[in-house]
Amino acid sequence: MDSRIIASNLADLYKKAADKYETLPAFATRRTSLEWQPVTFRELYERGRKLSAGLIELGVEAREQVGLLSDNRYEWMLADYGIQLSGAVNTPRGADVTDDELIYIVNHARIRVAFVENDALQKKIVRLRPELPELQEIILMSPKSEPLEGVRALEEVMAIGALQLEKGDKRVDERMEGIRPDDLFTLIYTSGTTGKPKGVMLTHSNMMSQMSVIPIELACTDRVLSILPIWHIFERVFEVYTISCGACNYYTSIRTLGEDLQNVEPTFMGSAPRLWESLHQRILDNVRSAHPVRRALFHIAYFLGHYYQESIFYITENDLQLKPQSRIKRAIFKIGHLIRLFIMVPWYGFFNAAVLESVRKSAGGSIKATVSGGGALPIEIDKFFNYIGIPVLEGYGMTETCPVIAVRTEDKLVNGTVGPLVPDTEIRIVDLETEEVLYPNSKNPYEGRGMRGEIWVRGPQVMKGYYREPEITKTVLREGGWLRTGDLGMMTFNDSLKILGRSKSTIVLSNGENLEPEPIEMQLRQSRYIEQCMVVGQDQKFVGALIVPKLETFVEEGINADSLKDLVDHPKAHKMIRDEIRTMMARTGGFKRFEQVREFRLLSKTFKVGDEVTNLFKLKRHVIEKKYEQTIKEMFSAKEVKV
Repeated sequence: MDSRIIASNLADLYKKAADKYETLPAFATRRTSLEWQPVTFRELYERGRKLSAGLIELGVEAREQVGLLSDNRYEWMLADYGIQLSGAVNTPRGADVTDDELIYIVNHARIRVAFVENDALQKKIVRLRPELPELQEIILMSPKSEPLEGVRALEEVMAIGALQLEKGDKRVDERMEGIRPDDLFTLIYTSGTTGKPKGVMLTHSNMMSQMSVIPIELACTDRVLSILPIWHIFERVFEVYTISCGACNYYTSIRTLGEDLQNVEPTFMGSAPRLWESLHQRILDNVRSAHPVRRALFHIAYFLGHYYQESIFYITENDLQLKPQSRIKRAIFKIGHLIRLFIMVPWYGFFNAAVLESVRKSAGGSIKATVSGGGALPIEIDKFFNYIGIPVLEGYGMTETCPVIAVRTEDKLVNGTVGPLVPDTEIRIVDLETEEVLYPNSKNPYEGRGMRGEIWVRGPQVMKGYYREPEITKTVLREGGWLRTGDLGMMTFNDSLKILGRSKSTIVLSNGENLEPEPIEMQLRQSRYIEQCMVVGQDQKFVGALIVPKLETFVEEGINADSLKDLVDHPKAHKMIRDEIRTMMARTGGFKRFEQVREFRLLSKTFKVGDEVTNLFKLKRHVIEKKYEQTIKEMFSAKEVKV
């Protein structure tokens, strides 16, 4: 039975959760591998009320942006409770925020009050305070650090609020009652096409729309493991959803994930492709190091799981259908799959229980479902986990859609797709050049299924716009409420959405990190050795680059080359470019670790106007990616990364 709470806004949901779940644990912080410190729904809500009263006393107004600079921790949710109950707007960023990002976000959002996670962040924001003219209050979240001069401890603000509540202050209740569906609950800054972050305005109604469509049923007995960055909307929606269902969230990390999977035995977790890649590699490493007999048993079990699941997918219409098929042909094939199942069931049943069950336990044997998002899951990894009996329900969305647009369910689990649309959501597949609607299209015999184009989406989860950026908002929010996602996709013939790439430039790595390629490309093009370049890395572990070298410079340096083709495999040219990339990327110090170019390939032809670049010399990224698809694939499959 679905027990999720339906509320009118986030503050209302937090209150209803406290009333309904009272003394049940809401969040748990790791002390040791077997010791977790819980906080109940009632405790969290009451502490949130005190913090909210304290913020109001410090001058926080309704609908005002409040900064929250922190990674995952219980105090993050406590701060969010305080912000939401005061009718203000949570404006988050991770602890790895750069100086330039911090200055831009705080000033652009006009933040007067900001929470900071730890000693390092409070020192950074205090150092930058002269460049933050509107910032008035800094609140230190970590109880293990001492606040610097001019910084308040979280407990101090809560004490201020507790005193106000004891005096009968009703402002918290008044603020909660004054929250409108169209009010912002968060302002999330994402990367912009020029490197300047854009503030995505998400409303309470955006968030509440997600609470009713997430296709996972959780109860108060469920245990949810939290590992993705909470300031990203993907993880945040799942944490709020967990609250609405009365389940407990356990905060883990990459360092302790393996141990926590075993000890917490989570029943659900939001995840990113990089997590499943790591888990896949760990399982295979264990298989390789196992006794030859156990290794053989695993391969037999996986073989049986592969063909068993493929037959189940075909019979239930959950195979990947990219082309139309005749009903007669499918009926014949279904009979074949049924015969195969009849033969395999006894063998699969034995090996599933004897071998695959132990593999599932090593990955957290109690997991009944997990949704992977933040980037595309590699098809081999996708199939592997579904073959061994761990259903990975890949989803698709973006910050601008709060975030879920489509998600696979156990009833509609088509490998290689992100599943059907969530309820109340519409999409169009649109031609990139003409903006003709390819799907849905009644003039097409299959209504446009199988047609490739840009994905446009409309629904209650679509953002209000970009904060203080009306012109940029107009480029993505079109007439009728349609949002241009910048992603390329198609609708399969069994009505699942398949993502094919990106038409816009933002790159999402497999660990969920977002980056803009233009600033990196601009930096590299300043090199005397590089004529043109394009940064790649969508859904990969690291960033790579396609580089057109400057032939004349290499000739001047003494390399014997008559054409670019002569440089492609020239060892000395490769070494010079490799050294140059290190130099150029280190020159400004403004690039994060995940933005570093770790691999490259030299190209034998320049990008030409009309082909790979526009008349304004902008890169046609989807054209270049298609043209050099094999080169890119080879670059990321290289065993050694040299840069």
